[in-house]
Amino acid sequence: MLTSVDTDLIRVLADPLRLRIVTLLARETLCTTHLVEETGAKQTNLSNHLKVLREAGVVETEPCGRFTYYKLRADVIASLAGQFAEIAESARTAAGNKRSCP
Repeated sequence: MLTSVDTDLIRVLADPLRLRIVTLLARETLCTTHLVEETGAKQTNLSNHLKVLREAGVVETEPCGRFTYYKLRADVIASLAGQFAEIAESARTAAGNKRSCP
């Protein structure tokens, strides 16, 4: 059964900087300072993007002294990937289907 894709999550990940942050966090848990160094983004801009990712449930925070570390929630990304895999499988199955024009 084909489910709908989480369009809100796609919008969140469609931003190039947010996608870069997600890619970096897929490799390791990082603090804001690390993300500023890696992306070259201004700290305030980066914090705004991290807030969007947090609110969407894509990342979670881990306080560590005066720093906040960010960790990617792999289950959220895996769920989205599963939704796209389902669409791809449906397309493979329906490849020979063609609706007649009236």
